[in-house]
Amino acid sequence: MLKEILSMTGKPGLFKLVSQGKNMLIVESLIDGKRIPAYTKDKVVTLGDISIFTETAEIPLGQVLETLKIKESGAVCPIDPKSDNDKLRKYMGEILPDYDRDRVYPSDIRKLINWYNILINAQITDFLAEEKEEIVAAE
Repeated sequence: MLKEILSMTGKPGLFKLVSQGKNMLIVESLIDGKRIPAYTKDKVVTLGDISIFTETAEIPLGQVLETLKIKESGAVCPIDPKSDNDKLRKYMGEILPDYDRDRVYPSDIRKLINWYNILINAQITDFLAEEKEEIVAAE
């Protein structure tokens, strides 16, 4: 599911891939449902391609979101993304105790919390489905 969810530089929120054209994508905002084109010049990243640095490896974003969902029992995150940096780092330590404190910045934690809340509000809660499908396909 996260392969179809996109983040676009310069545009707030997350977007769901609706269609592909020759030189553009049609995306729908998960916040307000508006559809807009994303051209080749726009920097677009799927959430399925994002990882969080730890001291030993990189953890896929889907796994981190799943851990966050379990911690919050599927509810919206109670931590305000605009909280001070120390509070954000402490919360991230509860979610992912061995995250790399040098390479994961408070702005990354803010973005993680924002994205999680957007996904939960849009009733997108299946963060690991694709990884399970890929493992089954590989076997």
